[in-house]
Amino acid sequence: MAVTQWMCWEGALHLAATTRPGFTEPNLVLHVARRVATPVGSAPAGWIEWSPEPGRPPALFGFLCMDALVGSYFAPKIWAGTPLEQAPVIPGQISFATKLPHAASTRVQVGGHVFEIALDALAPQQLVQRTAGHPMPFIQQGVEASAGTVALKVNGQSVTPTLPKLSGLGGPAATWSACGLFAR
Repeated sequence: MAVTQWMCWEGALHLAATTRPGFTEPNLVLHVARRVATPVGSAPAGWIEWSPEPGRPPALFGFLCMDALVGSYFAPKIWAGTPLEQAPVIPGQISFATKLPHAASTRVQVGGHVFEIALDALAPQQLVQRTAGHPMPFIQQGVEASAGTVALKVNGQSVTPTLPKLSGLGGPAATWSACGLFAR
């Protein structure tokens, strides 16, 4: 397979969760990494979809990145053919704290909101290989660990997250990933 578009990351936290009744799908999806490398550069980056109210459009939807060039690579190159293909780049601050191999956390400040996620009781790291089309149009490879427990704060208030069996990426809903790759 010839690879024409790719991005890879080091140190990523992924969460897909429902934060209150009234949602049938996760209303918070957050995937952030300490460092994302692309053919156009590297930066801390990720994406977010945050819908605090059932039946209303997302309050936040897009790629998080302080580097506009790196952030603008994701939608047309990696996420083409998905709902994220037209997503904007949103500036945001991403910070991490890790106590590996057992715990990892992130604090994301974006669009006037602060999301704090702490993953604990991490399972042993596993090699993952997800094929294109299940459910995304790119191949995913990486090393990830699912979380045994998740603590979530939104704007300083503790929230009890409900996790689906699988996230939209086809794996566990709460993971720490040492490294990974999306390629098309």
